[in-house]
Amino acid sequence: MPETPEAGVRLFAPAQVAEMLHLPVDEVVALVLEGRLRGAKVGTPGRWRIEADSVDTYLDDQAEEARRIALWRESNAASFPELWGRGSIRNPD
Repeated sequence: MPETPEAGVRLFAPAQVAEMLHLPVDEVVALVLEGRLRGAKVGTPGRWRIEADSVDTYLDDQAEEARRIALWRESNAASFPELWGRGSIRNPD
């Protein structure tokens, strides 16, 4: 017997996810194929469906990546005297 989805699992069509993320539908399908979104083809003919929880996880991952990039850029902008606590400060707040 084929596996049935758990009760309460919400599935979205790629077009719905594309609208939520402001991406083209083809890019949403590519994210599923890359494993960055969880989805599967269901029905006959097979149509992509994407788990709602994976969209939330994807958005959280994107926010974390943006936070890390911002911290990296901030650390690159700091001067060594600022980091060591000696010398003049180039960019006082």
